[in-house]
Amino acid sequence: MDGTAFTPQEVAYLRDHPVARVATVGEQDQPDVVPVACEFDGEAFWFGGGEAVLRTRKVRHVLAGRRRVAIVFDDVPSMDPFTARGVRVYGVADDPVERAGMIGPGWYVRVRPTESWSWNLDGEPAGDAWYPVTHTVHP
Repeated sequence: MDGTAFTPQEVAYLRDHPVARVATVGEQDQPDVVPVACEFDGEAFWFGGGEAVLRTRKVRHVLAGRRRVAIVFDDVPSMDPFTARGVRVYGVADDPVERAGMIGPGWYVRVRPTESWSWNLDGEPAGDAWYPVTHTVHP
């Protein structure tokens, strides 16, 4: 299903799960993924923090012009029965800006979403099949 915005259920999940994994593109196109505190403001995602964030690999990748990123928010509320849910986002990162973010004032990178996928936000057991996936193309 294609659309233009996150559903209310996706927004609630994103706001309730502030830890995500952000993947950036490193030198020689090597993916680099790290866990981060990630804030969703209803339109874009923000990660960062104090001045030290400017020296991190993920921010150096963005500043070098490798702006395509992926972000995954997910959890496993149960192992028996197995239940997984989450949201994956592809986006474009901007240079860091100074702002007050979810972990205080500092330097934050804004990621504007271009595509997203979500699955099983109701938290149903997996059963014998893969979860249906909702796909959205963002403007």
